[in-house]
Amino acid sequence: MDNTSPSIRPRCPQCLRALRTCICKWVHPLATQTEVLILQHPLEVHQAKGSGRLLHLNLVASRLHIGETFEPEVLHHLLHSSIDGHPRQAVLLYPDTSSMPATHFATNIAANDMTLVVLDATWKKSLKMLHANVPLQSLPRLLLDKVPASQYKIRQAHRPDQLSTFEATSLALVQVEHNQTYGIALSNTFNSFIEEQMTYIPAR
Repeated sequence: MDNTSPSIRPRCPQCLRALRTCICKWVHPLATQTEVLILQHPLEVHQAKGSGRLLHLNLVASRLHIGETFEPEVLHHLLHSSIDGHPRQAVLLYPDTSSMPATHFATNIAANDMTLVVLDATWKKSLKMLHANVPLQSLPRLLLDKVPASQYKIRQAHRPDQLSTFEATSLALVQVEHNQTYGIALSNTFNSFIEEQMTYIPAR
């Protein structure tokens, strides 16, 4: 369900970017055991620096839905359905913060039994989404074991360990599936995307 607004500029129908800056060359679909549900804030849909859609296009077992506040029945369906029809436990990828503490954490959930729920938004907007969509607050929370400094050089972060949607999800998949191959493949894609985006930033 991609509710996108029309644009006067010709856009790629797959990545939704202007044809001149199409990122589809960085799409190399990867099959994972974990399903990924990306809830994307509307302001990220045509955000040139955003990584959510690139992540979606690179993960075969992923769904992307746009919205800030979801109707309860819609959100329930998203959290409790799956691409392959296999029953899965929805797990929220989000840090344990004082402003929005986790009620419990994800433990011993197999990759093929998990739907990893990712909020694709700025830090401020992701908190707003979490507050507005109460069912998300009760999901078991997945915390990343080790968080390296972000390579997201095209977008400002308040701390070095604040990762992009693409980076955080890549690390989570490696952690859940114990498969470094995913991390290498996704990292190569992300770094190529970033390097290209850097060429569009005017030199100072």
